Parts: sequence; C-alpha cells; structure tokens
Amino acid sequence: MQWFDAPGYWFAREVFQRGLAVVYLVAFAGAGRQFRALIGASGMLPVPRFLARVPVRQSPSIFHLYYSDRFFAVLAWFGAALAVALAAGVGDRVPLWAAMLLWLLAWALYLSIVNVGQVWYAFGWESLLLETGFLAVFLGNDRTAPPILVLWLARWLLFRVEFGAGLVKLRGDPCWRDLTCLYYHHETQPMPGPLSRLFHLLPRPVHRVEVAANHVAQLVVPFALFTPQPIASAAAGVIVVTQLWLILSGNFAWLNWLTILLAATAIDARTAGTALPLPARPDMPGAPPWFIAAVLAFTVMVVVLSYRPIRNLASSHQRMNASFDHYHLVNTYGAFGRIERTRFELVVEGTRDPDPGDGTRWQEYEFKGKPGDPHRIPRQWAPWHLRLDWMMWFAAIAPAYARPWLGPFLQRLLTNDPPTLRLLRHNPFPDTPPTHVRVRHYLYRFSTRKEFRRDHTRWHRVPLGEYVPPISLATRIR
Repeated sequence: MQWFDAPGYWFAREVFQRGLAVVYLVAFAGAGRQFRALIGASGMLPVPRFLARVPVRQSPSIFHLYYSDRFFAVLAWFGAALAVALAAGVGDRVPLWAAMLLWLLAWALYLSIVNVGQVWYAFGWESLLLETGFLAVFLGNDRTAPPILVLWLARWLLFRVEFGAGLVKLRGDPCWRDLTCLYYHHETQPMPGPLSRLFHLLPRPVHRVEVAANHVAQLVVPFALFTPQPIASAAAGVIVVTQLWLILSGNFAWLNWLTILLAATAIDARTAGTALPLPARPDMPGAPPWFIAAVLAFTVMVVVLSYRPIRNLASSHQRMNASFDHYHLVNTYGAFGRIERTRFELVVEGTRDPDPGDGTRWQEYEFKGKPGDPHRIPRQWAPWHLRLDWMMWFAAIAPAYARPWLGPFLQRLLTNDPPTLRLLRHNPFPDTPPTHVRVRHYLYRFSTRKEFRRDHTRWHRVPLGEYVPPISLATRIR
C-alpha cells in the first residue's frame, strides 16, 4: 500500500534494528554484571524489599511473580542472548509476527529490570531504550517494507529527545543563555572521558561556539526532521555529528548512541547511497492487513500518550526525563538544565587500624570510571553504564542522593563483599577486610597544561573534610 509502505527506508531500518539490538545487549549484560551488589537479595537496595512495598500496577515486572538472584541472572543473560540473536539478523529470518514477538520480549524483559531497579535505573536513557524498543516492535522485518507511520513516530521521539533537551537548557541555567556553560561542563560532568580534559582546555571562544551550535542542533534542526528529503536526512546528519561530538567529550551510557540510531531512521536509502556503497534494494512484499491494523493502533496510542509530554514541553516548569506511564511508552527527555561550576568528589578510604586516630594510615578504594587517583586518565566507558560511579557523582553534590544506599555500600566494604568489590577497580584490602572505612569530600579540577607537564597529573584536588566519619561494622548508620 503506497500510503503505508516506505521501501526507501529499508537501510535505515536495518541500521536501526541491528544497532538497537547491540544497545540491548549492553544494557542486559550490564544488568547481569552489576545487579547483585546494587539490587540483589543481599544488595544495597534489595528487590524483594522493594516488591514488598510497591504494587505491580506501579512497577509492572515479571519479578512480582517470583524473585531470586538466580532468576534475575537468568533473565538478564537470556535478554543478552536474545539481543545477540537480533543483532545477527534473526528477526529477518522468521515470520513477521515472530519478529514482532522477539522485539516485544526484549522490551518486556528490560522493562521488568528497570521497574525494580530503583535509583540505579532512574536515568533518562532507561526510558529512552524502552520507548525506542517498543517502537522497534512495529517496524517489521524483511517480510515487509518499513511502515511510514512508525518512521514518523521515530522522528517524533527524536524531536522530543533533542528539542526537550534544548528547552531545558534555555529555560534553566543562565550560562546556557550567555553561552558560558562549557567553561565548566566538560570538567564537572558526571563521568569525564579520556578526551574531556582536552575539551575543557579549549579556548573560551570555542566553548561559546560549542554552546551556540548546541542550541541550533537542539532547538532548530529538529523541526527539519519533518521536511521532505533530502532536507530531513541532512537534519539527521547534523544530529549524528553533534552526538558523536558528545561521545568524544564524555560518558553518557547509551544515550548518544540511541539518539544516533533514531536519527538514522530519518535518512533514506537514496541519500545514504550518495555516501555509502549500498546493495540493491531488496524485494519487500506489501504489509498484511493485520500488521497494518497493529501499526494504526500503535500510532493512535502514541498520539494519545503524547499529550502529557507535549504539555510538559510547553510548560515553564518543564520536567527532565519524566515517564508519564509505568510502561515508559511515551516520555519526556532533557538533561543538564543546571550546570555545576565546581566538581566535588567522594573518596572512600579504609584502614585496618582498630582505633583510628591522627596517625592512622588510610588507603583509597579506586572506582572504575569516576575520578579518583589524580594521575589516572579517565576511560571511555560509554555505552557501558557504571551505575555506582554515576550515583557517587550525585552523592558528592548532595547527601540526599546517597541516603538510601551509601550506608549499605560502606557496610559491604567492611566485609569484602565480593559482588560489591566487583564494581570497583581496586580494593586495597584483598586478603582481610578493613576494620573501618570513611568517605572524604574533595574539590577536583582538571590540571592545567603547566601542572600536567610538571606533575603528570590529570586532576588537581583539594580536601574539604569528612563526608562520612570512620565507621565499623558495629556503627549504626542512619
């Protein structure tokens, strides 16, 4: 059906679905590797305790039927295996209805994890993965041409991601309006990458150009996604370039990669063929009536559920990264409406001294991603998400972020809890656990070029005092 099918976007669908499967793989594998310490039965915020107080209607999840750490692990690694299969193209080798069920299963499994993940899964890219994943259910496979309605819904999602982020900035911190936010952001972002210091040391006029270009990319370019080709493809290309710039400058899990995949759905094969040697377009039969009905129903649902996100975009009290339904089907996005001017870090230390005092020797725990040792260069972790490291950044800004989980985290360090230690880069007490641990508050900044040449340090830090005083297993933490 000419009004329904969009065969010119076959390559866009291929890139989108294979790439989305890889993101699912990263998400499921990350859950499987990190959940025991964070939300396992003996974790910092145990799932069973959460399920006992939150009804299924508020957190739809398979785990309301049954939970054990082994079952969670099986579900996470099964989801990873399913993602590998989808990335390998299994969805194109089965009937259309079966491909839809495979994508629906991946979405349902990850929804079950997110809805019991508590603060560890309260990030905007979780909702974005779920909304994008549900959209993929209705894109079809090689048995039919991509539905034009679903491609437009992908552009609508991309528009909300970009325009929502732009509005949050424009309405938020004044530094976005006077073009000075990037004087600070590369240094104070949650988890800098290996190139973040170089970005930070760029001349200030370049930072102002960066901010101005960001405003254009997020507040102007998204409208061009709804124009005819090749303008829409050019707009998508601009978004891809800006997202690659963000990937180079920091670690934001899979947010930027999902945004790139959504932008790919707006690039038709004719435009892509001018830059890539694409094969001939495959033959794709027309969509069966039942599939057309399913896509129409999905489209109506998204239109209805878009009311609250649209109202949020129009509101002067715009919320960032908010879900308006427990299935994360149509959400609102945006980040960094406020930029930190200084970087605070928490440094966790331990000792075997039974009675710590002024002469006590404290040894630091090293985290995998967040800044610690001033000599260590930050690593590129994205699209992998280090959940504990991210929450440590929030905790350094305000203790309220740490109240539910920091005490349990420290208690587990005092017992050398294996799942917790696997979240860290270095444990200074590999044989015998410490008798006491403490948390110190520091002010960090990137070293200048002169300091780097002299001291070979990436960071300069100044102690601000104790964040958590020395505690032992006998200490009661409130």
